Amino acid sequence: MSDASPTEIVIAPVGLEHLRQVLDLGNRVFDTSVKPYTSWSLTAVAEHLDSGDSACWVALDGETVVGFVLGSQTFELRDDWGYLEWIAVDPAYQGRGIAGRLVNACCEALFEGGASRVVTDVESSNNASATLMSRNGFAPAVTVTLFVRSSQPDAEPARNIPGASKRHLIRSGRLVGDHRPQ
Repeated sequence: MSDASPTEIVIAPVGLEHLRQVLDLGNRVFDTSVKPYTSWSLTAVAEHLDSGDSACWVALDGETVVGFVLGSQTFELRDDWGYLEWIAVDPAYQGRGIAGRLVNACCEALFEGGASRVVTDVESSNNASATLMSRNGFAPAVTVTLFVRSSQPDAEPARNIPGASKRHLIRSGRLVGDHRPQ
């Protein structure tokens, strides 16, 4: 754990030189088993980096990536909404305001790029992420129920599958989210 203060942590655009560290940090902190429709992979990162309209940032302690946010200028079929898809901060650096700085950098870039709203999703049990969003002026707007149908008629009902109950989509002026506590 570093003794660096939040002011010493630099927020910078993601570059190819950060790819390995972003991927590794995501692998350490994201629990993709919670949401069956979510996956963290090299492709997830590369698609953001390959997009000319992305809003992707890293938090750096020297040359070490200690946090990141990956956003894009479109959400679903809405060309006027940005999407904050991934955010993570190394557990050793949490509680220092880094996640909020990453959220603001991403949202500012998306708004400057023409987004009228920024959308994200947060697992309903992820209280830390919900708190992060609230502290940054965001509010829940839509709750979506994930329906699951099995290929096996006698399979366990979807209500018993972890993470299959509800997911929250946030729709407000400035929104953020992640998949794990910050």
